[in-house]
Amino acid sequence: MNKLTKYAGLATALAVAALPAFAQEAAAPVAEAVAAGPIKAPDAAAMAGMVDKGDTAWMLISSALVLLMSIPALALFYGGLVRTKNMLSLLMQVFMIVSIASLLWVIYGYSLAFTSGNAFIGGLSKMFLAGVNTGTYAATFSNNVYIPEYAFVVFQMTFACITPALIVGAFAERVKFWPLMIFMVVWLTVVYFPMAHMVWYWAGPDFLVDAPTDYGLIWGWGGLDFAGGTVVHINAGIAGLMGCIVIGKRIGHNKEPMPPHSLTMTMIGASLLWVGWFGFNAGSNLESNGLAALAFINTFVATAAAALSWSLVEQVLHGRSSLLGAVSGAVAGLVAITPASGFAGPMGSVVLGLVVSPVCFFFVSVVKSKLKYDDSLDVFGVHGIGGIVGALGTAIVADPSLGGQGWVDYTVFPAVPGSYDMVAQFITQLKAVTVTLVWSGGVSLVLFKVISMAFGLRPTADDERQGLDQTSHGESAYNM
Repeated sequence: MNKLTKYAGLATALAVAALPAFAQEAAAPVAEAVAAGPIKAPDAAAMAGMVDKGDTAWMLISSALVLLMSIPALALFYGGLVRTKNMLSLLMQVFMIVSIASLLWVIYGYSLAFTSGNAFIGGLSKMFLAGVNTGTYAATFSNNVYIPEYAFVVFQMTFACITPALIVGAFAERVKFWPLMIFMVVWLTVVYFPMAHMVWYWAGPDFLVDAPTDYGLIWGWGGLDFAGGTVVHINAGIAGLMGCIVIGKRIGHNKEPMPPHSLTMTMIGASLLWVGWFGFNAGSNLESNGLAALAFINTFVATAAAALSWSLVEQVLHGRSSLLGAVSGAVAGLVAITPASGFAGPMGSVVLGLVVSPVCFFFVSVVKSKLKYDDSLDVFGVHGIGGIVGALGTAIVADPSLGGQGWVDYTVFPAVPGSYDMVAQFITQLKAVTVTLVWSGGVSLVLFKVISMAFGLRPTADDERQGLDQTSHGESAYNM
């Protein structure tokens, strides 16, 4: 028995001894295997026998639900908030971003995000999905449980589709179509794919006793982001803020009324977002089990609490509650629970939903006015700020003493519960938020400026006044 095997066996025996009796019994075969010698990853045939059809079906359904969040949900949510003359342009922007992102994902995005490279970015070993077929598998968070790799590829592809689409709401009604598409191609490549790698890449259960360490920067820190608080919402929120600053304010901003043209459309979009988000959060468990059910109920109740909270704030401050406020609160709740959905308990999720709406309300109604930036549809105020509240709040609601799930170190095998330190986890979450803000914000600012100088992001004043539906696409959302 070599030193590695000896120490691995000792560490595993100690870890198993610290578990409850029922868990010791389940972990005993693993401990015996470690003591016997270095554990080898299962081959393809063994993996195939570890694939559960229920898990696979759930992942495919979740993928469809996340796609629903982009088209039609986000498109309708955003489209209803702009003026009639720009409705179709928002629909087109979201639709084409989804199309472009999905192609980039299968060409090189999946490889950059989810293959071995370094702490910041993966490699190109799976460019054009090389080596991915019906006989390859992706690891889940449970020992000896796999799903078809295609199911994992398509699920993560839907995240890559919705994240850049979120950005466009920050500068809605004043951006050229094709320069925006160029920005999205570059942004996905140099911002989103690296962020996905830093937060979510790990080598999985195949990464055993005799394997070198290999995981993304923030994952390696022990950052908790169950479904995309940093990767999706803070990432898109800060990018949107940089875009609206570089592009500038809408003509007539704060001088003429710019009410949403169809709150009915916005409510339909928000409702579809809520439904689709169950795939977003519960699907991120990668298995159909109790933890997926926990993420599902957490998503449900946090959203409800946030919608109620925003409405109560409006009632206290303005004497009435608006539909726009209710759906804005619901989205804020969805954003906040995203990183915490698999770590919080239901009551912690309710508290997180109640807290996030007043914070986001303050940013969209006070901070934005004070700083005088024109974030058309409050992308930063809801997604950016809501994502920050959720990412930091995860450290609190995940605490087992507050009903949370605690923290599990998946960088060792077998995975065993670690002792939970709320302060230490909060610092880790703060580091993850800071990296996201600095990387995405800084790179996005440079990209917006470069593309604006090279191609011109802003339409002419006449085109903007006429509306982007006609000037960019030669169509109208409605035939009057």
